[in-house]
Amino acid sequence: MDDRINQIRKMIEEGKAAAGIELGSTRIKTVLIDENHVPVASGSYDWENRFENNIWTYSLEDIWGGLQECYQDLQSDVMRQYGVPLTKIGAIGFSAMMHGYMAFNQEGELLVPFRTWRNTITEQASEELTELFSYHIPQRWSIAHLYQAILNGEEHVREVAFQTTLAGYIHWKLTGRKVLGVGEASGMFPIDIHTKQFNTHMIQQFDEKIAPYGFPWKLEEILPQVLVAGEEAGTLTEEGARLLDPSGQLQAGVLLCPPEGDAGTGMAATNSVARRTGNVSAGTSVFAMIVLEKELSKVYPEIDLVTTPSGDLVGMVHCNNCTSGTAAACLPTTISPGNILPGLRRDVRCL
Repeated sequence: MDDRINQIRKMIEEGKAAAGIELGSTRIKTVLIDENHVPVASGSYDWENRFENNIWTYSLEDIWGGLQECYQDLQSDVMRQYGVPLTKIGAIGFSAMMHGYMAFNQEGELLVPFRTWRNTITEQASEELTELFSYHIPQRWSIAHLYQAILNGEEHVREVAFQTTLAGYIHWKLTGRKVLGVGEASGMFPIDIHTKQFNTHMIQQFDEKIAPYGFPWKLEEILPQVLVAGEEAGTLTEEGARLLDPSGQLQAGVLLCPPEGDAGTGMAATNSVARRTGNVSAGTSVFAMIVLEKELSKVYPEIDLVTTPSGDLVGMVHCNNCTSGTAAACLPTTISPGNILPGLRRDVRCL
């Protein structure tokens, strides 16, 4: 046991560990893993969204305060277990709740409070864009939020210079790079699975649709750059290191992977990224995902289309409410053979 602790301590001191940080709806989590992908330390921070002015939101103070507390909890766990400060990390990856609306002006200022995926206020936009694209656009998608703001005549839309997701916002502030992993990007706007970029034909359709409003921007100009898993996504800047770790211990220069969404982390964690594999995620929302072999033949309003972190098409069935409403009554159980999807293993544990 002492040998194992000494090995981990040396690895941490040499900056060879990697950290994953996810901002979920009710908790921010961070995990430090060794070179064999085995968790060696962790941290967490509980938080809750606010319902303000009929919008589900988190303030920027909530976001940065929670992220810093979570990282500090990881630092404390490392010190408690191994007796060394966490000053160097080999790589960091961020993921967060997908979709929603974070719009910024030319000066990088947030124009309206963060509108999370939980908001069901974009029905008109969802229906009109689905018809325009012949492609299902769920209410929670970023493009639906942008178009609904246009339909509502919201003054801030004219000032939009950049739009991203929560994970993309954090990555931008820590690295200076306005990028998204393709899986996360697929919850903003439809992806062309051949190019693994935003669908340029649909971008053109959108620009033509809103042309009468005379906005000073085109959609492509305000969207982040799309990257697939493994592509270079930037490094932690000095300013970013202080944002994440105000204590000043964390050194800049850490490699960061493309920021992803919580659906992508679920696919990776359950090894469900190959075609004809799938997984079920039960959190604040609940959804089932299957990696598809080909594109769907028509629009199915029950099926949302996203991608894996490597850009393969995924069919998703999503419901906004799950554990938040059932946690108090939920007990550990095992899925029974009589209540199971065909082909699903019968030893799956529900905790």
